[in-house]
Amino acid sequence: MHRTIVHADLDAFYASVEQHDKPDLKGKPVVVGGSPEGRGVVMAASYEARRFGIRSATPMTRAFRLCPALVRVSPRFDRYTEVSRHVMSIFREVTPLVEPLSLDEAFLDATAQVVGYGGPI
Repeated sequence: MHRTIVHADLDAFYASVEQHDKPDLKGKPVVVGGSPEGRGVVMAASYEARRFGIRSATPMTRAFRLCPALVRVSPRFDRYTEVSRHVMSIFREVTPLVEPLSLDEAFLDATAQVVGYGGPI
């Protein structure tokens, strides 16, 4: 029997949570990460920041050179964990077979669910 496995990867998760919680950040280039003075790196970059070539693991000093209007937010892991739990509960409404890999990534075994939709394709 073939299995149908869905890989869910919540792109820009930390930055998206920040933009959701702080509406004034919507539409702005946002990064979550450490201070540029302390050799911090980007943990997550919003889509607006990515347009400047900023990605995860970019040194924060380089990120600010690429985009002087960048908004840096310190990470709030308690909040990301809370949102992640909510997302994972939504996944479990689809299938009880959810294997989280991190706060923003999981595999879902949707084999039983795709039958009602005519198959995985």
